[in-house]
Amino acid sequence: MEYTYRTDIGQKRPNNEDYVGLFHNTADTTLAIVADGMGGHLGGDVASEMAVSHIGYAFEKTSTTDVETIVRWLIFELQEENSVILEKAQQYADLTGMGTTLVAVIISGSRFVVANIGDSRCYLYRRGRLMQITEDHSLVNELVKTGELTPQEAKNFPQKNVITRSLGVSADVDADVTIYDMEQDDYLLLCSDGLTNQVPDADIATVLAGEQPLGDKAQELIDRANAAGGPDNITALIIHQDGGPTV
Repeated sequence: MEYTYRTDIGQKRPNNEDYVGLFHNTADTTLAIVADGMGGHLGGDVASEMAVSHIGYAFEKTSTTDVETIVRWLIFELQEENSVILEKAQQYADLTGMGTTLVAVIISGSRFVVANIGDSRCYLYRRGRLMQITEDHSLVNELVKTGELTPQEAKNFPQKNVITRSLGVSADVDADVTIYDMEQDDYLLLCSDGLTNQVPDADIATVLAGEQPLGDKAQELIDRANAAGGPDNITALIIHQDGGPTV
């Protein structure tokens, strides 16, 4: 198995509020996280870094490989981190209202767990087909689901960045958590909306299908988002089940 990630400030933002990390526990189970912060003068980058660093550090101290146990652990950690972010936001005026989206994957053997809250996404590229396996927790997605917007209209919806769920904004955490089987030659892409708002799914699939090294694929995704204007921070984390040893 191989992994890589790239994160970029983009073309318009003064700082990068995305945060990304890869972690391994004592049983060599892998955790990958991408978080996209928001709110407050400095709050976005603080919230995203807190979420990734705290959950990653806690994961490194675990030893389980059992997927059902991992699910329970992850749900608990998301609730704990939500409370920590809320408490920090209440302590400092310039962090008021801070929060973060989060998408995480934990891989154990031939299975993987996906958790998301907000509009950072996980895609699975399998046998030539790209599938979004997380659902955006956003106003625009809710309007598409109810038929009030078409997918085409959603692309230019003025309130596209309104998030309906996040870490750190309310006391309740309602993450989606799902278990999947992994197959040989699968690709997982975790990314912030700075990528998906600028690069169509068909182009993402083209990049993942290419022959270049994994790091070059991640960089090409970043480059495509910047070439399309890069109005937001951009993060792409790619995992490839290549059948080789874990690296």
